[in-house]
Amino acid sequence: MEPPRRPWRPSLTQQILLGLALGCLLGVVKPSWALHTAFLRDIFLNLIKSLIAPLIFSSVVAGIGGGGSAKKVGRLGLKAIIYFEVATTLALAVGLTVANVVHPGRGVVLQAGSALAASAVARGPMTLSQTLVHAFPVSVVEAMATGDVLQIVAFAAIFGLAVAAVGEKARPVVVLCESVMQVMFKFTDLIMRLAPLGVGAAIAVTIARQGPGVLTHLGLLVVSLYGALVIFLVILLGVAGLVLKLPIRAFWKAVREPFTLAFATASSESALPKAMESMVELGVPRQIAGFVIPAGYSFNLDGSTLYLALASVFVAQAAETAGAPHFGIGQQLMLMITLMITSKGVAAVPRASLVVLIAALRSFNLPAEGVAVILGVDALMDMARTSVNVVGNCLACVVVARWEGEFPSRPQPPA
Repeated sequence: MEPPRRPWRPSLTQQILLGLALGCLLGVVKPSWALHTAFLRDIFLNLIKSLIAPLIFSSVVAGIGGGGSAKKVGRLGLKAIIYFEVATTLALAVGLTVANVVHPGRGVVLQAGSALAASAVARGPMTLSQTLVHAFPVSVVEAMATGDVLQIVAFAAIFGLAVAAVGEKARPVVVLCESVMQVMFKFTDLIMRLAPLGVGAAIAVTIARQGPGVLTHLGLLVVSLYGALVIFLVILLGVAGLVLKLPIRAFWKAVREPFTLAFATASSESALPKAMESMVELGVPRQIAGFVIPAGYSFNLDGSTLYLALASVFVAQAAETAGAPHFGIGQQLMLMITLMITSKGVAAVPRASLVVLIAALRSFNLPAEGVAVILGVDALMDMARTSVNVVGNCLACVVVARWEGEFPSRPQPPA
């Protein structure tokens, strides 16, 4: 007698994709109803944000205090920074290349600047020195309250080193942090059950507010960005697979859920806990995942960096349509160097990409009015660049783990 068949139950990824599809349908068919689902999105995002601070703090302290050392932390940091710079340089190069091949800004008419753009100009991005000062919080309680990932990581790393230096007497602190970390991973699993609702509501609200016709005059820019991001991921993952022998198929299977969350919600924070959990399940040591991924959220924004290069040249091409001088290759290379520096200085600035974009435009005498044009489709582009940011940071921690010789040759991806 055959055992009874178990009823089919979709995986979390399938549930999220179903929620994404239903949310898109609702946003197109009944936009007035879709707007009323915003509370579901907000509840989901608030729950995710609430667990970020304790998860990052406990994982970093447990990793360093439970057997780490100042030498190893410094080595991890150096290797992570080297990888971050290589990845962001590749992102900038791909963005500039696609912009010069496709010319998405030709024929676009610039509009008057918006209040949002003006406020971003007033703030401006932080300099490198300001970013370094900002990384070390005056109050870790305030850093946790505001969800400042960079400050939490910096404080937790130093705290973990102090725990390691104290030795056996501080063992209860390590045990406590390990327990908190396990609880927060379980907390993440519970919250993820709400992901299909949160994702569906997020995409429904976005489509209802923007309208399906938002792509009529800026479709080429959006398509160019999506195409450039695909090219970037193919190159990045291909090089990682060939040079470092990383299991790309297993990696992609592990990263698909945080990728989908980030895409639908346009929020890196929503995907951070799941990204860390997935990388640990893939075989990355908790210490490396807990250190590299949060650090990458401040210094390895591959998708956002590529977007900045493409958007800057887009505005330059639109300005040429109105009679501005040609923005040549030499200027674009200088723009690339500028973005490499300034994109690292926006870790705690709201609408970070907007701030850096306007600062870059002003530095090269390009019209800031171009930002007002881009804002019309910024939500659609934000979804793509945010999801690529997540993939880039997950790959960073796998690369660093392999570099450290602490990544298994045959990892097991999450089911």
